[in-house]
Amino acid sequence: MRSAQKSPDPAEAARRARFGRLPERIRIEDTVEERAAAPPDPARDTYNADEWLVRSCL
Repeated sequence: MRSAQKSPDPAEAARRARFGRLPERIRIEDTVEERAAAPPDPARDTYNADEWLVRSCL
């Protein structure tokens, strides 16, 4: 059997033009953004003896 060459279909040509190759590679550094969810609060990390007493004893 002999395979016959098809004439190029306009829809097939459009698909090949759009999806015929893979998209360009994107670096991981370009996809991830790191930033703090909330600004650091120095008062939050200070030790408070009364707060410890209330949390532990009540």
